[in-house]
Amino acid sequence: MNPRSLALTLLALTLAGSSLRAEEGMWTFDNLPSKKISEKYGWAPDQAWLDHVRLSSLRFPGGSGSFVSKDGLVLTNHHVGRGWIQRVSSKEADYVKNGFAAASREQEIKVPGLELMTLMAMDNITDRLAKTVKAGTPEKQALKLRETEIEKIKKEMQEKSGLTCEHVTLYQGGEHWIYSYKKHTDVRLVFAPEQQIAFFGGDPDNFTFPRHNLDFSIFRVYENGKPYAPSHFLKWTEKGLKAGDLTFVTGHPGRTNRQDTLAQMLYSRDFAIPMRLKAMERRKAAMVEYAKTSPEAARQVNTQIFGIENSIKATTGYWSGLKDKEAMARIEAAEKDLRAKVAKDAKLTADAGQSWAKIEQATKIAKGLAKETLNVGTANSTLLAQALTLVRIADEEALPSEKRLPEYSDANLKTAKARLGVPAPFYKEQEIFMFTKGLEDAAKELGAQHPYVKAMLGGKAAAEVAKAAVEGSKLSDPEARKALLAGGKKAIAESQDPMIALAKKLDPMTRSLRKKAEEQVQSVITEHGTRLAKARFAAYGKNTYPDATFTLRLSYGAVAEYKGNGTLIQPFTTFGGLFDRYDGWGGNAAKAHEGAWTLPQRWVDKRGELNPSLPFNFAHKVDIIGGNSGSPVIDKKGELVGLIFDGNIESLPGNYFYDEAVNRGVSVDARAIVHALDKVYGATGLVAELTGK
Repeated sequence: MNPRSLALTLLALTLAGSSLRAEEGMWTFDNLPSKKISEKYGWAPDQAWLDHVRLSSLRFPGGSGSFVSKDGLVLTNHHVGRGWIQRVSSKEADYVKNGFAAASREQEIKVPGLELMTLMAMDNITDRLAKTVKAGTPEKQALKLRETEIEKIKKEMQEKSGLTCEHVTLYQGGEHWIYSYKKHTDVRLVFAPEQQIAFFGGDPDNFTFPRHNLDFSIFRVYENGKPYAPSHFLKWTEKGLKAGDLTFVTGHPGRTNRQDTLAQMLYSRDFAIPMRLKAMERRKAAMVEYAKTSPEAARQVNTQIFGIENSIKATTGYWSGLKDKEAMARIEAAEKDLRAKVAKDAKLTADAGQSWAKIEQATKIAKGLAKETLNVGTANSTLLAQALTLVRIADEEALPSEKRLPEYSDANLKTAKARLGVPAPFYKEQEIFMFTKGLEDAAKELGAQHPYVKAMLGGKAAAEVAKAAVEGSKLSDPEARKALLAGGKKAIAESQDPMIALAKKLDPMTRSLRKKAEEQVQSVITEHGTRLAKARFAAYGKNTYPDATFTLRLSYGAVAEYKGNGTLIQPFTTFGGLFDRYDGWGGNAAKAHEGAWTLPQRWVDKRGELNPSLPFNFAHKVDIIGGNSGSPVIDKKGELVGLIFDGNIESLPGNYFYDEAVNRGVSVDARAIVHALDKVYGATGLVAELTGK
């Protein structure tokens, strides 16, 4: 064997899971590598510790959080809470820009539509589901049988427990679980710092380290009109961290693709990601253009621009991993190793031998469907999205639960209806502008003769269609949406609302595309991903972790430096470092790079009262990805020592593979939060509640 082949084989065995890198892994709570943790750190969590941190953890829409007081205080990132802070802001009270602090509990602001989830139970339904599909069942039929059985199980469990139940697929279909959540629907804003200190350094510093971001916000959960008393919450650290200390992160990483086949990764690298980035850049350009129309327009969309810029930078980082030739060689070698093991086993060959080819063929079909899938839709319109949901609910509710689209099954219908009734700020001019741009982009991408473009525009200009539909619609009023829900199919049929009319045209097109994608792509990848997962279990055992699925995971690792920029990058930054960065860019007067390194005036005024050597942010060897934002950082005592808000730029290829040498999570130090609350904001009551003093 030549040296290169030998090296690739050894790398393949490492990737296969027999000897995972020390801190690698977003582990499920049922399969923590306790022995490995104990061997390295001389301690590992027991079941009581795991239950405590699980029940203290929360899922936010798109992020994570945790209970941090006996009276239901919740800690998350400012950027996780930002959209909700924006929702309760106004032209007169811009809480995103200027911050917010409730002086009393009576001043805490209820946030319409914000729902938080606590994971209460996890049930493995793999065996039950396996009995539903007989060997040899065609792929699209197998997918439908599984979906029907899953919805049946969810309904049974929800009725029995009163909890919100979700189906979770792990190991590319190798395991199926039901995760049961307690849902918190009365959530109120308590505190948010100014945007400029929460995102100090702006986009230039995003996904970098050293950092100086006070990226946190605080909410409170209420129940029956009173502060909620969680059964578990994280106590605030008294001691804090030092370099080398072991940390744990409990959060909800959104998605990784480390167990994808090589064909899937190449499809993402060469086609899907470039197309996605192009679409995001178009949407960003439209929002930036709208923001220039007035200061109020800029306030309305700045949070959306922030979010899409973050997504573009993250996705570009994921893409860089797929362009890494050495990394792709390791992935290819790992796949070859598994293929060789399958080929040596007659049973595995019969079951999974053709799975790689089947998945590769599915990616080719996906490529053919991608342009329509991306552009046949609601075209940036909030009202059209609501109209489409109303039309679909009316149609789906008339069907037996097992024949509906999964999102409208008996287990999910109540939630779908409730979301339509939530009030939210509505800006007519923004809606018209973004809808116009969305229709124009679709027409450019699909062509004027495409059925979708003809149906939506009817030969008219996009601006004319958007203006007439938005101005003629009543769907911005939640009461109008509730009335259509209550009236059912008859009310939808009789509605003269122009958005409902457009939704009726759109619905059959999107259903047709969805059916093609499910039958020709999703069902194939689901079926053969499951077969490959079983082959991987047979070859290597279950000593690895599944890809992230926006479900609760636990990662661990020490506070640590790393190599970068030709030197060693420090594990901690400090308050003094914050002001050094501020001074180095010329202070507030300079406003370099759109004021990225300016500070709110109160921070400048309070500079002399702050401890310059106190830690501000830190880097640690934890395996995280998007969705982990807002995750608590916890020590061995189960106390809160920090708050994840980012990863370094080197960690972004972690969507596809992990590199222990440079992958780092970036967190706000818990000491920085209470020091700022005390010295800058004078929020002594909040500090007392957090620290228990």
